[in-house]
Amino acid sequence: MGPDVTVLGAGIAGLACAIACAQRGRSVEVIEQAPRLTEVGAGLQIAPNGWRVLQALGVMPRSRESRAVHLIDGPTGRSVIRMPLGPSFHLMHRADLIEALAARATELGVVLHLGKRVTAIRDEGRSVIFAGGGECAARRLIGADGARGASRGFVAPDHRGTFTGQVAWRAIVPVQDWPDEAQVHMGPGRHLVCYPLRDGRSLNIVAVEERAAWVDAGWSHQDDPDHLRAAFAGFAPSVRDLLARVTAVNLWGLMDHGATPDWHRGICTLIGDAAHPTLPFLAQGANLGLEDAFTLAGSLDDGAGWQGSRRPRVTRALAAAAGNARNYHLSGLRRVVGQGALRTLGRVAPTAPLRAFGWLYDHDVTAAS
Repeated sequence: MGPDVTVLGAGIAGLACAIACAQRGRSVEVIEQAPRLTEVGAGLQIAPNGWRVLQALGVMPRSRESRAVHLIDGPTGRSVIRMPLGPSFHLMHRADLIEALAARATELGVVLHLGKRVTAIRDEGRSVIFAGGGECAARRLIGADGARGASRGFVAPDHRGTFTGQVAWRAIVPVQDWPDEAQVHMGPGRHLVCYPLRDGRSLNIVAVEERAAWVDAGWSHQDDPDHLRAAFAGFAPSVRDLLARVTAVNLWGLMDHGATPDWHRGICTLIGDAAHPTLPFLAQGANLGLEDAFTLAGSLDDGAGWQGSRRPRVTRALAAAAGNARNYHLSGLRRVVGQGALRTLGRVAPTAPLRAFGWLYDHDVTAAS
């Protein structure tokens, strides 16, 4: 038999779970289809609930502390409400987090197998089959290979996502002296989120537009930056100036998978996007994956019980993310009334809207470890 734990996927959740298992004295291997861990992806917002997990794992990636969430009316550029943040909200590049996680995993003796694509899982998770032939045996299998990975297909083969009616662009542009905050520029049927990365000279952009149809032919597509600029042509000059700097952009359709009905089969347990792909409207995808990783490491032999304890919190977070999307895209009278109420709140109690998410940000999954 191989190591105590086999993890499929060297993303955030997979590497974090490998570290947490190794900290508990388990021998761990991670199997990743990519030939190397390269600079893939863009920005992440790590909230206090995820930051506590990173601290417990001994992982301190390069990051910037986020000072506020700033809601702005997109067409006029007028501030709606600036909500100050407490400590432990961080902005970082995904590649920096992956690099720090991989270094910590290696330090703890975790074995990384790169360039190995899994095509099938058999015998209730005990046998992992690779492309081109070959297989390995598993004692405990953790599926962290995403919504389209082999583990998701093994545990919940009939579960499919539905198109939300929204698409998202992702880009990074150069900037100077950008404030350490996440800005949300809101408009009818669309919104744009931006925040600084690394040395503050690059800005992560995620822009979302409602759209009637989407051909789900891939997870992320190269798109013409002019399409992004056209979608936000009605926004204020400050936004149009940012988008004028975009030279390369990716586009993907936002699919609502909800929480996969089952996260556990045989000896295989799903975490992160494999279990519950998270829409990007609450910036909780990475944070929930980190929570999954840490908590499952303490419940390796009770995957079904772990699923039962985690599901209510995850389900609540998914619903909150969907609610944010609706609120960002208001139009007509509802937009006027909603923004007016937020401006009033911003004058008397600017932290109140975020305090409503105390159940999410203040939760500490490491406290009981």
